[in-house]
Amino acid sequence: MNQNIVAAGVIGLTTIALVLTGCSFGTGGFGTISLDLTDAPIVDAEGVEGVFITIESIAYNLNDEWVEDTDFSGPQTFNLLELTGGEIAPLSDMEIEAGEVTQIRFMTAAAVEGDDSTMQSYIAIDNDGVADGDDTDDTKHELFVPSADQTGYKANGPFTVPVNGTIEITADFDIRKSVHEKSGGIYILRPTIRLVVNNQAGTIVGDFTDDSTEAFQNYTIFAYEDGTYDSNESSLTIPFENAISSTAPIDSDDDDILDSYKIPFLAEGNYDLVVVGVASDGTYTVLDSSSYNDIEVSAESEVTQHIVL
Repeated sequence: MNQNIVAAGVIGLTTIALVLTGCSFGTGGFGTISLDLTDAPIVDAEGVEGVFITIESIAYNLNDEWVEDTDFSGPQTFNLLELTGGEIAPLSDMEIEAGEVTQIRFMTAAAVEGDDSTMQSYIAIDNDGVADGDDTDDTKHELFVPSADQTGYKANGPFTVPVNGTIEITADFDIRKSVHEKSGGIYILRPTIRLVVNNQAGTIVGDFTDDSTEAFQNYTIFAYEDGTYDSNESSLTIPFENAISSTAPIDSDDDDILDSYKIPFLAEGNYDLVVVGVASDGTYTVLDSSSYNDIEVSAESEVTQHIVL
């Protein structure tokens, strides 16, 4: 099992606090927070059938006070691998006092490393090494959070709930960066979660054509902020750790229709694409890091960039 398998979410009665960008806003009146969940696919571990997290509750730090999300009914369990390619799971549409939210807190059910198993947040791996959609031949591995990390994870920066309006937020769990296998088959969860204000984000789409002679099990397309890719990233403990997002090409299953790809929920700005081949053992080969650069993404729009290898 490649140690860079990943998942997201976390913690046995542990807190993950996340924060969004926005601007200051005076209080008074009510607005709505619409919160969704999504994920980027993983292709470096073909035996992974699913990565499941159980969320028990959600709260917002609004105007310096914690407010429980009464619209979210927990516990709810989500398979993050079903939430890729722009697929989302609605979490909440909560009416809340207008103003500035500095943090979102997710209470999730996962065991602290060394504690008794709860099997509420786990990774499922096919015993034959290839995910086939049949859970009868899967082994479930508990996702543990290190005891030192019980206080959770925070990212700071405010966003605004408008009076008589709605702010739509997507929480993008990057499971490729978040779950790590230790020796002895222990899986550790250190979540990496990117929060996106939907009306400030766009999408890169295009056809994907491989005319090369070298065969790979799969491919990954990483999106980097313009000019930030380093050629040494493939050798990091978590390869391509600094990518903003990633996706895998979608096989059309039709010789007359090209394969395609889609990278949604990108904040407005310019991006470079790095195309990587993934071998059957999960190792990477960078195939192209220079042909698809300076792609401009605008809010609430799609930009087309075809890829030909």
